[in-house]
Amino acid sequence: MNKIVLYVEEAYDELVHKVSWPTWAELQQSAIVVLVAAVIMALLVLAMDVVSKYGAMGIYNVIHGKS
Repeated sequence: MNKIVLYVEEAYDELVHKVSWPTWAELQQSAIVVLVAAVIMALLVLAMDVVSKYGAMGIYNVIHGKS
């Protein structure tokens, strides 16, 4: 039981005294960067989906002789 108590005390000490937490401004900047990156990735996936859809439809139409 003493090992568990010691572990919790050391974990608390490390979180309070040794971890450098970001400021509110840094946290907001990081969140904006993540949001922008997620939107860019979503747009890239959308573009790949549209290109592959119309590419596959074009190949299918050529193979089956449709216009």
